[in-house]
Amino acid sequence: MIFSPVPTGRRLQLRLSERRWLLMAGDVLAVLIAVLIALFVWSVVGRYRFTLDFILPRSYWFVVLVGLWLLLASANDFYDLRVSASRAVTIQHLIVITLQMLVIYLVVFFLAGSLRLPRLFILYYGGASFILIALFRLLNPALARWASARRRVLIVGTDAATAAIIGAIARYAQPAYDIRGVIGNGAVSEVDGVPVRGSGKNLLRLARQEGVSEIIVTATHALSDEMFQGVMDAYEAGLTVVPMPLLYERITGQVPVEYVMQNWSVVLPIEGGSIFNPYQLFKRLLDVVLVLMGFAVFLLLLPLLALLIKLDSPGGIFYSQERVGLNGRIFRIYKFRSMRSDAEAATGAVFSQQGDPRVTRVGRVMRKTRLDELPQLVNVLRGDMSIVGPRPERPEHVRRLVEKIPFYRTRHVIRPGLTGWAQVRYSYGSTDEDALVKLQYDLYYIRHQSLALDLNIMVRTIGKVIRMSGV
Repeated sequence: MIFSPVPTGRRLQLRLSERRWLLMAGDVLAVLIAVLIALFVWSVVGRYRFTLDFILPRSYWFVVLVGLWLLLASANDFYDLRVSASRAVTIQHLIVITLQMLVIYLVVFFLAGSLRLPRLFILYYGGASFILIALFRLLNPALARWASARRRVLIVGTDAATAAIIGAIARYAQPAYDIRGVIGNGAVSEVDGVPVRGSGKNLLRLARQEGVSEIIVTATHALSDEMFQGVMDAYEAGLTVVPMPLLYERITGQVPVEYVMQNWSVVLPIEGGSIFNPYQLFKRLLDVVLVLMGFAVFLLLLPLLALLIKLDSPGGIFYSQERVGLNGRIFRIYKFRSMRSDAEAATGAVFSQQGDPRVTRVGRVMRKTRLDELPQLVNVLRGDMSIVGPRPERPEHVRRLVEKIPFYRTRHVIRPGLTGWAQVRYSYGSTDEDALVKLQYDLYYIRHQSLALDLNIMVRTIGKVIRMSGV
């Protein structure tokens, strides 16, 4: 139940981002202490004096392991409040993160050659960091009780966007938010079980009565004078006022295109493009480096996959399709053939389905492991695609979806990718409704592009490949 009729104690109500920063700060401190403990054990086992002369030459481990922790923790949703709210789920995620860190270290250890990485140091660190982070997360409710109160909010508006944000809070952020009621015009008495408790003229009084610290404005049409004045009174009194689309985006990692109307500022990149932004250059360099590494895997697997594809069903080894890329430009995408050669002879262009009967036996394995996508490394090298970005769609689908879904064309303001935010956060889509959800994730990526987010997506993609979650 989201609505709680009885206010709790008057503790500090942290914002969603502040709660995540608090968790992150505690984890980072635990990692730093774990590195120090691991160095100490290293010195004892190796019979070195544990002094600054021993620590300083190895101080880079503080930076490397903090960075690796933050990357893996973010990629495993360790700062999702639904995870932190459950001790059992927290420990499960912590075990996965620790194992991933050990695997990455082992891979680097065997490939590094002349780097001479320490053998047992990472085991000392892994054990110490697991214990310290587990203690911090398990004791966190007691240690941070002064800041553990859910953030009390009022929602202004009674339209469909109100129901959407109530549902989003219930699903993604219930440990952080306490909805105290809805402010409306009296036409309805409740929205999704949350009562309408007043109008604009008594908004501030109700907010003070309930100890509210945030006002969520969901109205997708112009506010009435009375409602606008109520919101301004709350703002001038020091309450946070946030539009529903922005809060929805922070909570879910999606841009709610159905509720932004013509507000392009909520859809397009926050600051637009800039010639002084090095991100695009670094991203392109990363693309080229990863493609060159990927070609080694591609050439190694090519003879075996080519033989299996030919033996499994008649037809070519590769196939290509037209896709829509940057700025709406049409290009041809390349894949290993995973379907019968006559897969669309009777149907034309259609979405692939779960358990699609057109998929061959070898194709089913390739699609689950994403191996069928390997030839697209050529597209990345040519500049048609990037490693990370919205997945490119076929022109036939794009023409239909542009007419049906608001802002669908904005997917084409950046290069499409081999993998993307929608692919790692949402299951495979086979309907226009799925396309809408994936668009919401794609728009979030477009607005928040960064190397950190790209690395996050890559780590999540590797996890999906290992779990064979393709279709």
